[in-house]
Amino acid sequence: MAVVASTRFRAKRVLRMTKLLQLLAVGITVATAFSTPVAAQPPGLVASVATSVYDALDEIAALYRATTGVTVALNAGGSNTLARQIVEGAKAGLFISADEIQMDAVEKAGRIVPGTRLRLLTNELAVVVPQSTQQFTLAQLLDGRIARLAMGEPGAVPAGVYGRRWLEHEGAWRRVESKVIPFPTVRAVLSAVEAGRVDAGIVYRTDATTSAVRVVGTMSRKDHPYLDIAYPAAVIVGPSEQEAKRFLEFLKGPAARAVFDRRGFGRPDER
Repeated sequence: MAVVASTRFRAKRVLRMTKLLQLLAVGITVATAFSTPVAAQPPGLVASVATSVYDALDEIAALYRATTGVTVALNAGGSNTLARQIVEGAKAGLFISADEIQMDAVEKAGRIVPGTRLRLLTNELAVVVPQSTQQFTLAQLLDGRIARLAMGEPGAVPAGVYGRRWLEHEGAWRRVESKVIPFPTVRAVLSAVEAGRVDAGIVYRTDATTSAVRVVGTMSRKDHPYLDIAYPAAVIVGPSEQEAKRFLEFLKGPAARAVFDRRGFGRPDER
């Protein structure tokens, strides 16, 4: 009887092992069927871009892939955050900043390929309010007749730096400084205005025209020459330099320029 029991036990054990091996084989087959061999995956490029230019770059990246087969992954954020990431060694082949200061920091750290930095785009500031706000003027803001003003962090985020520069130039900064609610990106400012959590916000004109807010005034470089808002771009030192250079050339070309123009970005030669 002991021999028979032992034989049955070994038989059941073999059966369980056989089923386990069959399940493993099926799993490997399914995984293989749904995975793409490394050699078959399209080559890629990581571009770190200011949040305010993300929508345009996302559209252009699709055009670039359709033309070249190369996928461009966009890492969007505040320019100051992106610059810090790149200086600390984050993976990026191209950097597009919303101001020269953050690009200067990256260049000073030796992370830019010499000769690749250029002014790609320009923009303007806009003051926006919730759509439900019927009566609000720039004069009210400059007089300090406001409870909550949303803007990018005035000491770091480019849109906030430009916004403070404008308020200081108009002699209004001291009146509104205590009422400023700082945000890490322009998109965050827009969200606060759209939701009615603040009375007004300072953003880029290109973002204001595509959001559910009401524009009460824009600050043109013609009237405010100290607001020379430029978006510099540069190739980052690393293994993706050649592809980044090709993408940068594409950004300067007619297909990309048409997208930038339609979305309201200015051209550097318009200074």
